Parts: sequence; C-alpha cells; structure tokens
Amino acid sequence: MPASVLWAVDLFGHVYTLSTAGQYWEPCRDTQLEFKRVSAVRQCCWGIAADNQVYVYVCASDVPIRRREEAYENQRWNPVGGFCEKLLPSDRWPWSDVSGLQHQPLDWVALPSPHWEWESDWYVDENFGGEPTEKGGWTYAIDFPATYTRDKKWNSCVRRRKWIRYRRYKSRDTWAKIPSKDDPKQLPDPFNDLSVGGWEITDEPVGRLSVWAVSLQGKVWYREDVSYPNPEGSSWSLVDTPGEAVQISCGPHDLLWATLWEGQALVREGISRHNPKGSSWSIVEPPVAENGIMHVSVGVSVVWAITKDRKVWFRRGINSHNPCGTSWIEMVGEMVMVNVGLSDQVWGIACEDRAMYFRQGVTPSELSGKTWKAIVAGRECDRSHSGSSSSLLSAGCFFGDEVRGSGESSAPSDTDASSEVDRPGPNHPHPADSLDSSRSYKGNPALGPRPGRPTAGAEEKADKAEGPGGEPRSGPVCAPAELPWTNIDLKEPRRVPGHSTPGLPETPGLPSLGLLPLGLEEPYGADDHPLWAWVSGGGCAVEAHTALKWFSAQSGLSPAMQTLAPPVTPAQTAAWRKQIFQQLTERTKRELENFRHYEQAVEQSVWVKTGALQWWCDWKPHKWVDVRVALEQFTGHDGARDSILFIYYVVNEEKKYIHLFLNEVTVLVPVLNEAKHSFALYTPERTRQRWPARLAAATEQEMNDWLALLSLSCCESRRVHGRPSPQAIWSVTCKGDIFVSDPSLDLEAPEHPLPCDQMFWRQMGGHLRVVEASSRGVVWGLGYDHTAWVYTGGYGGGCFQGLASSTSNIYTQSDVKCVYVYENQRWNPVTGYTSRGLPTDRYMWSDASGLQERTKASTKPPSPQWTWVSDWYVDFSAAGGTDQEGWQYASDFPASYHGYKTMKDFVRRRCWARKCKLVTSGPWLEVAPIALGDVSIIPESPGAKGSIALWAVSDKGDVLCRLGVSELNPAGSSWLHVGTDQPFACVSVGACHQVWAVALDGSAFYRGSVSPSQPAAQLHKCLPNAAPGPGPLTEAAPTPLRWGGYRAVPSVTALQLLLPWALLSASPAPDALSQMFLCYPEGTRAPPTPVPPSLRPVAHPVDASGHLLAVFLPLGGDCWYHIPSPSKQRLKQVSVGQTSVYALDENGNLWYRQGITPSYPQGSSWEHVSNNVRKVSVGPLDQVWVIANKVQGSHSLSRGTVCHRTGVQPHEPTGQGWDYGIGGGWDHISVRANATRAPKSGSQETGAPLEEACSGPVQC
Repeated sequence: MPASVLWAVDLFGHVYTLSTAGQYWEPCRDTQLEFKRVSAVRQCCWGIAADNQVYVYVCASDVPIRRREEAYENQRWNPVGGFCEKLLPSDRWPWSDVSGLQHQPLDWVALPSPHWEWESDWYVDENFGGEPTEKGGWTYAIDFPATYTRDKKWNSCVRRRKWIRYRRYKSRDTWAKIPSKDDPKQLPDPFNDLSVGGWEITDEPVGRLSVWAVSLQGKVWYREDVSYPNPEGSSWSLVDTPGEAVQISCGPHDLLWATLWEGQALVREGISRHNPKGSSWSIVEPPVAENGIMHVSVGVSVVWAITKDRKVWFRRGINSHNPCGTSWIEMVGEMVMVNVGLSDQVWGIACEDRAMYFRQGVTPSELSGKTWKAIVAGRECDRSHSGSSSSLLSAGCFFGDEVRGSGESSAPSDTDASSEVDRPGPNHPHPADSLDSSRSYKGNPALGPRPGRPTAGAEEKADKAEGPGGEPRSGPVCAPAELPWTNIDLKEPRRVPGHSTPGLPETPGLPSLGLLPLGLEEPYGADDHPLWAWVSGGGCAVEAHTALKWFSAQSGLSPAMQTLAPPVTPAQTAAWRKQIFQQLTERTKRELENFRHYEQAVEQSVWVKTGALQWWCDWKPHKWVDVRVALEQFTGHDGARDSILFIYYVVNEEKKYIHLFLNEVTVLVPVLNEAKHSFALYTPERTRQRWPARLAAATEQEMNDWLALLSLSCCESRRVHGRPSPQAIWSVTCKGDIFVSDPSLDLEAPEHPLPCDQMFWRQMGGHLRVVEASSRGVVWGLGYDHTAWVYTGGYGGGCFQGLASSTSNIYTQSDVKCVYVYENQRWNPVTGYTSRGLPTDRYMWSDASGLQERTKASTKPPSPQWTWVSDWYVDFSAAGGTDQEGWQYASDFPASYHGYKTMKDFVRRRCWARKCKLVTSGPWLEVAPIALGDVSIIPESPGAKGSIALWAVSDKGDVLCRLGVSELNPAGSSWLHVGTDQPFACVSVGACHQVWAVALDGSAFYRGSVSPSQPAAQLHKCLPNAAPGPGPLTEAAPTPLRWGGYRAVPSVTALQLLLPWALLSASPAPDALSQMFLCYPEGTRAPPTPVPPSLRPVAHPVDASGHLLAVFLPLGGDCWYHIPSPSKQRLKQVSVGQTSVYALDENGNLWYRQGITPSYPQGSSWEHVSNNVRKVSVGPLDQVWVIANKVQGSHSLSRGTVCHRTGVQPHEPTGQGWDYGIGGGWDHISVRANATRAPKSGSQETGAPLEEACSGPVQC
C-alpha cells in the first residue's frame, strides 16, 4: 500500500505531516501561516487559519488539475448579409453558455481565483460528435434550440460554434485561500470549525468531497461543487440547524454529526448520492446530562465524542440504517479531541501533556479498539539538535531529578528488550509532571524525556542502581524518587507531585502549555515532543498488518539519555526475577495459612445480567414488543453452573414473564433480518412447534454480546467445552453461520434413536457456504466467493471471545458475495422497450422474483457486517445467457428467459450485481489458489489409516483430487486434475472410494476402482490367468472387467505388445491402455466379428474353447461412466455413503440408487424417496440427513430444517420416515464424519460383509 500522511497542528499553529513510512514530523510549507485546525483527505487538506479564513492544501501530482471553460458564439442567417450576430429579440445571446440563457462573452470568463492560470488562449472546437466540422467549427440548425448538425442545409437558419479554453490549478503543495463569491476578501461568516468527507458517497464527479463548516455564530455551511477538477468548490450555502452549532464532523460516506452549544449532538439524515447535503436533523442526547458534548468525530460506522469533563465516549450501533446509534460507552482516557480516519482508525490528543495517541486494536469486528499508544515520533528539525544534546553532558550540564526519577522508577520486565516504548495513557499525568517541572525541561533541551515515560535506558539504569536484594548499589546516579507508572487503560491513576527544577520558579495556575524562556527561538526543546492542538487522519491509511515507526524508542529518547543508561546483565535480570518469585510464593503461603481453619463463606454464587431487548410475542397479533431480559447464572456446591433466562413483558397493563432453562436450549442462532438484529432460541418443545423464542437487540454489537454470553452459558450447563469431536455433525445457515453438534451414541440407534430435536448445536466462528467433515478430524469449507478453508482445530472466533474462544488457531477470515437487482422493461410500440410497464407487471427494479421492489440506490448489504467493495455492474453470467448489453428476453413476466430477441418477446430484464465483503475471524485457514464450487471428503471409520481422499470441483467445473491430506496436514499438499468431457457441478466420494459426480447439465457420472494408493485411479495393472495354461473362462478365473451389464476383454494385440512389459513393471502407460477393451453383453462369448472400426485390425483374446489368456484390471480408467438421470429430471447434487448413493434433482426430489453391489457399483435404477429437499448428506453408516425446504409445525412454516431419515437398515436402505430437527434457516449439513455406532445386541446385524467389501478397492 502506498504511504499516506497524518496531519496535525501544534499549539503554535504550525502544521506538520507524518508519513506512514516515516518516523519524523515534517513541517508543512507556508510556515508564516498559523492554523487552528485542519481536516485532511488523501488528495488535499482543508484548514482554518488564525484569521478565521479557510485554506486548502492540494497535494502535488504528476497529473495536472485542468478545467475547461466553454462559450458559444450564436448567429442567425440574414437575407441581406448572410449569417451575422444580429439576432431576433426572442433569440439567445450572441455569446452565451450551452443553454443560451446566460450572457457569456469571452472577455467575461475570468479565473475563479488567483490559484488558477490559463494554459492557452481561446480557440474554436472543430470537433462535433467525434467528427471534424467545416472550417470555423460551425454547426447548423433550423432554430434555437434544436438539434445541430455539422452540415449546412437549405433550411439552416441559425448556427453556433464552441470556443474553449483550459485553465490549470497552480497552487499545489501550498496553502491556497478560499475566496468568497460575493467578496473575495471576506467569507460569508468567520469560520470556527470545518470537516471534509463524503468521498465514498458517489464516484461522479471524480473525487467529489463534502466540505462542511461551522461559523462563529453557530451556523452550518456547505461548500458546493468540491471535486478533483474543482478543488476550491464554487460557493458556500447555508444549512439550517435547530440550534447553534459549535463543531462538526463528516465521515467518508453518509455520516455527519455536529455539536450544539447546549451539549447535544446533531445527526444529519438523508445524505445520499443525489442529495449530499441531506434532508433533516436528529438530536442525540449527551452521555451525561451535566456534561454535554464538546467534540465529536465520525467515520464509516463509528462515532467518538468528548464531553466537557474531557471524558472519551464511543457510540454503539452506528450503521447506514441507524446513523444515530443506540447508546454511549465510556472509554479510558481524558482527551482534548479525537479524530477518526480511514478504516475507522482513531487518533487523540491528551489533555494533560498534549501528546498524540493512536488507538490500537481497531478492527471491523472491534471498532472501539483496545488501548491508546503514544506517538513518539520526533520532528524533522530535531535531527539537527542531536549533536548539541549529547555535548551538554561533557560541558558539565546538570541533569535534573526528572530524568533520574523516571529512569529509576521502572523495573525490568519480560518486555524490557523491546525497541518500542509506550507513553503513559492520556488520563495518566506524568508522575513528576508539575507545571514548573514541565517548563524547566522545555527551556533546557538537554533535559531528556518527560518524567514517567518508560524507556529502555531508564529501565537499565534502575537495574544497575539496585541489586538483587533490593539494596542500593554504588553508581553515578543519586537515590531514585518513587515514581510509579501504570498501564494506559487504568482509569484512576495515582498522582504524584512533581519535582521542581532549579533555575525556574514555580508558576502555579498557568496552563500546561509551558513558558518559553527569553531568547529561546525554538518552541520546543530538541528532545521534547510538540504540544499538539489538532490532528486529522482522514488521509492516513493504517492497516492492521502495517508496521509503523511512530512508536520507536529512538524518537522518544534523548541521545544523552541513551548514553547514560548502564547495561543490564542477564545475571542481574535472572536474580531479580528469582527474588520476586520467592517473595510472592512466601506471601501466598503466609496468607493462606492464616485462613485455613475457616469454613467456606459462600457455597453458592449467583450472577445476573439484565438488559432491554425486543421479543416476538407468542400470541396473535404477532409483533415485536419491548421487554426486559435477565440472565441468572448460579454455581452449585460441585462447581456445576446452570442458567435461566427470564423475559419480562407487559400485557394489558399486567407484568408477566416467561423463562427458559439454558440447559434445555438446543441452539442459539442469528436470524437474517434486514430490519432487526434478532436471534432465536430453540428448545426441544419449540423445535417441534417450529416456534422459537425470538429476541432482537438495538444493534448488532449488542446482539453479538448476548449471543456470546448465552452460548457460553449453554455450553457450561451442558459441560461442552473445547474443540468439537472429530465425528461431529457440521451445518451452515443461510446467513453463513457455522454450527456443530457432537453426536451421542444413540443418535443412529436402530430401535430407539435419539430425536434430533434434542441435539445441542453450538456456533463456531467464521463464515462459510459449504462445510464437509471427516471422522478423522479433517474439515473443509467453502465461502461464497469459492475460497477453500480448512479447519485449524480451534473454536470460537467472531463474536465469541474470551472463555468462549480458544486462544490459538483463530485467524482472520473474509468472504465476498454478490447482491443482485433486476432491471425490468416492457416493449412499447411507440418507444420500444421502456421502464413503464403494465399495472399488473412487476416492479421495474426488483429482486429475482419480481415481488419485491429493489433499486440500486435503496439496496443495502445483507447486514451491517458486510461492506460494499465494488460499484454496480451488469452480470453477463445470468442463467439462460444474455445479449451484448446484458438483457434477457421473454414473452411475459415471469417466463423462461433467453439471451436473444425474437418477435414474441415483449419483456426483458437485466441483472445488476454488486460485491460486498465481510471480515470476521474463526478457526479457519485459507487453501490457495484454486476457487472451488464443491468439495467431498471420504466418510471413513475413525481408526482408518493412510491419506484421506478428498475430491473437489472448481468453480469452472474441473474435477480435482487433493493429495497429501491427513490428520497432521489437513490442507494437503497439491491438486491432481482429473479429466472430464464436460464441466461438473458436484462430486462425492464414498467410504469404499467410489466416486460419483453430477455434471452441469444434470447428468450423473461414476468413476470406479479408486483406491487409497491411487486416489484418482489413473494406473492399470495386467494380471495373467491363474491357470498355468489356457483355461476356461469361469468365475474361478480372474474376473473380466464388467461395466453396466457388459464385460470388457483386452485385445490380443495389446497382450502381445504389453503383457511382458506389464508383468515386469505392473504399470503400463495409461494412454496405451485406454483403447484396449472390447465390450460384449454379459453372459455371451466374445465373437470374432464384428470388431469396432477403431480397433481394427485386432483379434480378441478368447480362443475357440472360450479360454482367457489374461485380464487387465484398471485401477480406475481415464473415463467417467454415464449414469442415466431419473426420468425428466436434472440432478444437482449427489452424496455417497458406505454403500448407499442418494441424489437430489433441481425440483427438490430425493432419489436412491438401487442395485448397487461391490461387483456392480453403478446400480440399476433410481427410486424416489421424498420431495421438498434442499440438501442431502449420507454418512459412513449410510445414515441420511437432509435440509428440508418446508416443514409444517404447530405454529408456523419452517424453511430450511434439519431432518434425519429414520429406519435406515441394510434390508431397508431408504428408511421409513423423517425425524424433524432444528430449523429453519439452515442451508447445508454434513454428517459424513459421524461414524459413531450405537451398542449392538446379538440379534442385530453386524454389518461385517459391508466392512469386508471396503477392505480393498472396489472390484468391478
């Protein structure tokens, strides 16, 4: 990423910039100007100077800023003199603009400000519509206004030509004053604050910005027409406000907040691409009534504020749907101001020492960040003072108590060797920071860093001065002053009075800005940090992985301090740590010994959390009602925890409540709802009724907090912790959330199975579309952008932090999906296709069904977690094809669309797509670099050995086999391409290495004889006859190859050429054996004729007596064998278990493949099992689980429900019925890892023949 800069203003009005690639503050040009505040973006910076005038600083670039001015010369034909400037009284001006309404002679067109210059003189534009005109550039028409042509005709009574002139913006890399349109010397009103943003609202015109300002009279102004070609804008327009404003902040998109004199905040609503100024104001109350808001700063989806008591506040619930947010959260620190920059990063200026701080840990999932870290970068001019600072020691300069105290107050720690230092937090005054001491070292540049600043040199000095036993040691320093330093995020630091420095008297009551001694030209000492007044990060891009040099110790330490610090030996450090450890151990023993005879005071603890949510009431009319919720968690004598969730509501002015025991809750799942941040709680009873308890929070963050807390409580009640079992069942919702359930032993019991509505599901971090698991712990997933992810073994992530998440194996995960809208048109005999349809037609901008109106402007990402990453574009990959402009045609709405126009096509539609991105975290690692559309892992028993077979289909339809997959290397090593004649859509590998697939055209294919040693089945082996000589072709002899009722025998030519070599190498070349087989009907002898023309002249290897000389057994040929689909159906998915094969067609019908045996793995026919199925998964025990499309409950209809096929037995493989589980909203399930067998009685079948059949490769 290219370097960007941070802008700041110090208390003396000097403007500095700090590059993300540098470590020194560089002064801005025009140092004679003094500024009060600035607001920066990438390409420019706006500021208010000390004279209350507005300036803009445009950064230099290789591309000049040019603006074209146009004027039109108009003439009318006269019978006497021809074309002349004498026009009719009703005509336009002889010199005008393009509309002809404004008089615009060439000499009237002036430069808008002194910051522009003309590139050339006026000249005629001799191009018209991309073609040259006659000499002179005239275009002709019948009258004004009309359609102009470049050719003169007999009825051309008027003509015009365009004069153009370019002007160039010349004031770059310098401050340019913004003039007023009425009076270039004055603004409409002296300004007090301004803010620049809005660059993400629209891309047209290029680089358009929203510049907002607040005047001294409390009025809000908006700068019109600010863009890249016009960096100054055109004029100021007044925006009415309900009160007098003090300060304003504009975000990159549609977020605009302002503060009022009364301490309230104003939020601008209605900001859009077509209305960048917005439409109305909303008032937000301050966090504390007695301390109003004095400063506010906004980003894309965050708002930070400073109240009058200097407290820092963060606004929760900010998004495009709710710009006002929901509630305030107090943050640690006391600041003068804060500023939100790119990617919602935050900078602030502390009120105590005027130091600048950067908020670390700000991510899309944690917008409030973690802690403040001081920016200790030096100024560019400080490098010239480094030599003089170090020479002061040799000149006998005295180092005051501040340096000694700060150096000896910090004890060594494990992080002492770090090259970075942290300045104390913004609410932590320096321990020795009195007014006189701060001024004393400001006046003397040799006084090193401020007291209380932990530095490497200071820590070394402290260790040198104190021995392992804590006794003073001889050294060149005096006795240290007791100066504590604490973590930055402690809210109540201990204040220690400072020490005065000799030579300067105390001056209490003066501000902390300090005094400049007489005769001192520099405002700061060489080793002192500047006192900042304002910071702007709107043009500074800081990524999470960016290594900044702003926090290095080199910029914060004086050279003299570095030279005086004595080294710390490893022996001293080890002795010090040992001593502290011994002291802590002895104190712990001593304290516990005194209370050993006491009884336990509290045997049972109760913990309660309350909050305000909304609840979807259980009775009619169903609606959202405001409720109070309370989670009560108690701990028993044995340490077991249980929890109850109470929901308090009011009905008919009577207070009532319902309660849910969390040990009965089977799942907590977020619900995809654009209007509400809601989640559902299921119990077995509510699962059977299809009526979960639905709760909604005001913000997504609040919903995630409740989800994490309730999920942790459910897991503690059921004693479920850590990573899931290797044989767990995985599922994915339509929202992309991942859930996992550890199966019980009786889940697949043949007689009394556990109802699947009692299964407990817990959520895992991450976001996927498809997940596939193996009983050996290997889990793969696919995102919406076809990216492959592999499970790392952790748990949690996303909104699950702390105890609900593992500390390792959690990584950042991103996903990209497309949002679609459809543009619909109907043919009109007069105007052709138009957006005006019939009253009965669908919306002209709608979703795919046409039932819901959905325009490009009103369409939002699926949830606030998603952010747009592209603009709208035409989708040319729509099913059915499109024409060159992306249109699809049909006879009427709705109908079958095609990509070409016919005489009967009266309607058409066009699909528009826009990409959005989600960034979260979870126990997943990306598997690069091929995008996948489907993946399948072999369903094995837990004790299986060797590599794990994994097959996949790429997003282009190629079939792939992953090599090297194992428990220790779940991601595998490389891909092996398996050739196909057409693109495939789905693939599934069974427990016996049988591979089935579905092509894009809906047909099924089978690839047999795949073995663990040859997962892709691409080698052959030639076996001689078992008999020493020619023998009869019987079942005792090596079995000939059988495919679908045919037997294949190799030709005698192939035997003669390849048999000797094959017996030696056991692996002839696949290409040589691909055409060596002749197929004959099963049960018949191979006749001498006819022979297929492609194999002539060859003979067959069966002699007149029917003896077979040899048999070629392909361990998987290079061909796929076509399996006919069910009648009039197109398949879309297939799933293979141990011996069962199930397929799903596009109409939701579930089919079972009959007649599959180890010797005949293709099966014979399809048997219909059920309809209303969305997804199917067959496990290693041939168990069948599906996602049902619609399930009728006692209260509602549930879409996307997990269902289990019951009664599946070897003699009845299709089962008997369905057991309905969790739902709805589920989209995918995988039971291919669940090889848990229920305890078997003696009367039950053991299934040994099936296991024996899978002991080796399938013999076809």
